[in-house]
Amino acid sequence: MTTASTQTRNVMGQLSTLDRFLPLWIFLAMALGIGLGYAVPGVKAVFNTLSIGTVSLPIAIGLLWMMYPVLAKVKYEELSKISGAVKQFGVSLTLNWLIGPIIMFVLAWAFLPDLPGYRTGLIITGLARCIAMVLIWNMLAGGDSEYCAALVALNSVFQIIMYSPLAYFYLYIVPGWFGVKGTAVDISMWDIAKSVLIFLGIPLAAGILTRFTLLKSKGAEWYDTKLMPRLSPTALIGLLFTIVVMFSMQGDKILAQPLDVVRVAIPLVVYFVVMFIVSFAISMAMKFSYEMSATQSFTAASNNFELAIAVAIGTFAITSQEALATVIGPLIEVPVLIGLVYVSLWIKKRFFFIK
Repeated sequence: MTTASTQTRNVMGQLSTLDRFLPLWIFLAMALGIGLGYAVPGVKAVFNTLSIGTVSLPIAIGLLWMMYPVLAKVKYEELSKISGAVKQFGVSLTLNWLIGPIIMFVLAWAFLPDLPGYRTGLIITGLARCIAMVLIWNMLAGGDSEYCAALVALNSVFQIIMYSPLAYFYLYIVPGWFGVKGTAVDISMWDIAKSVLIFLGIPLAAGILTRFTLLKSKGAEWYDTKLMPRLSPTALIGLLFTIVVMFSMQGDKILAQPLDVVRVAIPLVVYFVVMFIVSFAISMAMKFSYEMSATQSFTAASNNFELAIAVAIGTFAITSQEALATVIGPLIEVPVLIGLVYVSLWIKKRFFFIK
C-alpha cells in the first residue's frame, strides 16, 4: 500500500461517521425537504403558524439547538492563555476579522454581481468565524490543540461584539462607497444585531453556564468523555432539521435554477483555498512553528456556518436566497478542508522537514 493511500486512510479514519459523511447527510436533508414540499404543499403554513419575528418557533428552536452543543464544547477557560501569545493572537484576529471578510466580500461581488441575495449570504458567511469543525481539521493536521482551543474561545466571544457592525459595514457602507446597493432587502444594523443576540447570544450564555457549572460539579474528565460525546452530535439534528424545512419551502426555486447553487459554491471553494494559503504564508513569514501555522491557517480558512445560517434566517427569512447561500457552505467546506489537511501535512514535510 502506498504512503499516500495510507495517509488518506489515517486521516479519514480519525473522523467520526457523522463528520465524515456530513455532505451526504446534508444532501439527504435537502432531498427530504424538496420531497416534503411537493408531497405536503401546506407545510409552509404549518411552520409559520407560530412565529418570532421572521422565524417560526419550530425553526427558532432548531437554530438555537444547532448552536448550543457547539458552544458548550468551547474551552472558554483557555482564554487566559492570550496574554502568553499576544503576537500570535494578534495575527489570528487580523486574519479572521480583517483579511477574511475582505476576501469574501471581493469574491462575492466578483462571482455574484447579478445575484444580490446569494451575494449577501456569502458575505454573511465570511464574517462568521469557525468555532466547531476547526478543532477537527486542526487535530488531523497536527496543529497546536491548546492554541486552537483558545482561538475558538476568543472567536466565540468576539463574534458577539464584531459580527453585527462588520455585517452592516460590508453590506451597506462599503457598497455605498462605489455607488451601488449592497443588498436586495433593506435592513438595519439592529436587525442583524437582534439575530446575533438571539441565535448566538442565548446559546453562548447557555454554553458558558453549562460548561462552568458542570466542570465544577462533575469535573473535566466527565464533561469531555461522558457529556460531550453525547451532546455534540445532537447539533447535527438542529442543522438537518433547518435544512429540511428550508428546502421544503423553496425546493422548487432550487430545481428551477440549479446553476445558482454552483455559482455560490465556486467562490466558497476559492475562499477556503486562498485563506488557507495566505494564512500559512503569513504564519511562516512570522517564523511560527508548523503547529502554530497550521492552527492559524485552519482557523482562518474555516467558517461558522451554524451562525451564518441562523443570522440569515433570522434577518432575511428562511425562504430567502441569503439563507440558501449559507446552507451551501458546509456542503463545500468538509471535502475542501479535508483536502487542505493533506496539503498541510505536505507543507509540514516540505518546508518544516517534519515527518
